Amino acid sequence: MRAAIIDIGSTTMKLAIGEQDGDDIKILESLVSTIDIGRDTFYQGRIARQEINQIIDILEKYRLIINQYEVTDVKVIATTAVREAENNNLFLDTIYRKTGYTIEILNVGDVVFYIDSYLSQKLKKFYPLHEKNLIIAEIGSGSLDISIMEKGYIVTNMGIPAGTLRLKQFKNQIDGTQEESDTALEEFIESQLSRIRFISPKIKIDDIILIDETYSKHLQNLLPKKSRASNFFQFSRREVNRLKEKVKNERLDEIGFQYKIPPHIADTLDGYAMILDRLLTLVKNKYCYILETSLSEAILGNLIFGREISAKYSKSLQLISAARFICQKFNSNLKHTKAVAKISEELFGYFKDILGLQEESLIYLILAAYMHNVGLFISNRAYHKHAEYIINSMQMFRLTQREMKMIACIARYHRKATPQRSHPLYASMDPHEQMLIQKLSSILRIAHSLDNSQKQKIKNMEVQYGKNQDISLILYTQDSFALEKSIFAQTKYLFEELSGSKINLIIKKIS
Repeated sequence: MRAAIIDIGSTTMKLAIGEQDGDDIKILESLVSTIDIGRDTFYQGRIARQEINQIIDILEKYRLIINQYEVTDVKVIATTAVREAENNNLFLDTIYRKTGYTIEILNVGDVVFYIDSYLSQKLKKFYPLHEKNLIIAEIGSGSLDISIMEKGYIVTNMGIPAGTLRLKQFKNQIDGTQEESDTALEEFIESQLSRIRFISPKIKIDDIILIDETYSKHLQNLLPKKSRASNFFQFSRREVNRLKEKVKNERLDEIGFQYKIPPHIADTLDGYAMILDRLLTLVKNKYCYILETSLSEAILGNLIFGREISAKYSKSLQLISAARFICQKFNSNLKHTKAVAKISEELFGYFKDILGLQEESLIYLILAAYMHNVGLFISNRAYHKHAEYIINSMQMFRLTQREMKMIACIARYHRKATPQRSHPLYASMDPHEQMLIQKLSSILRIAHSLDNSQKQKIKNMEVQYGKNQDISLILYTQDSFALEKSIFAQTKYLFEELSGSKINLIIKKIS
């Protein structure tokens, strides 16, 4: 299979064409063009017209090469510089009208997904990826994208505004001596990376894997005693210190000239060295692993290998892993939230047809079920409202902000009032989304009621339909179910209104 990826970055625009070569990818064509939209976005907040025209010209040149290789599976992506531009909608529309290419703007979760899933394919013979707790980092011009993995599952991901171009811009704004500028830059990087310790204090990180194709290829020349046999190698703290000293004591433009490093790379070597130095403080090991690859190659891997990539990297499994970590972070009762999620999933299977639900909406229900209690971290009064704004403020793996709003609303309505147009977040959704929120929250309300004691009393469950599509929900338990039955009677009415069916609870005791 053959595929092509066009990556519109902050300082470069890349074309990679590849095909499967056994368990690896053979790159047939790799081109890089210099662009400057990062400077436009990070300084002025908008992509300039001349840059848009330049990108259109480059896309047309790339199209000719793609056609020569007879590639039909083509993906065009953009990252931080386009994502943060105020006029990115105009940019996307203009590119589509002029070239026919639809650009997918990747958020941090998307970048993490492609890189992490490709690592499982790329390193399966060299490194026990699914046996370690890892920080996986990708240094770009606009951001430092980081994921924390616990034995193959995503705990959390974040985009830190500490890309190498951004760091250079930050340093240029410092009013002080060279030494003061270096100190300010180092402190800025340290303050940004401190978020990792705050987010995952209970996870002991085994290793750091850095994804880097821009700088790593020059390290062997910059550090003459550095040798490596492959594109996956260790980089020690001692070597990082040597690199820091080199870029501190020599002019960056002279380093670039001496070692034939392109100016836009040489000019940001100091920021790169400082990021490596700060990353190494997060682990006890005196080195990190560097994999010389790129986001483009990772996406090519996803396009070419597809289903062969580890099942652990399915979107739903990774989202559930992240949701469980969020429960732990906010001290939620994980046994209860897992039980509510399990009951919600079973009820969804029984009721999706009667409510007119599609299978793809199940993940919203499961995530809301896991996180419905996070508001208790703030207060036990109106905690469903606290849960709404906590979830709404989050970014999760490969979910849009719109999807997070829906999950926040579903979680809010697990108790108390049902969705109302007077509620601002719910009112901001379109009619289709509002109806989906009502349907999924009606299931969550029932699921929550059935574990209201938080004692996981249900051993088995089944559903029977009677006359007029009335529903009998039959539960098997060894325990008293009086509390749950009372709460169920108070919360079932939304489901009955939406489904048009009465639902009755039948409790069967088992020994």
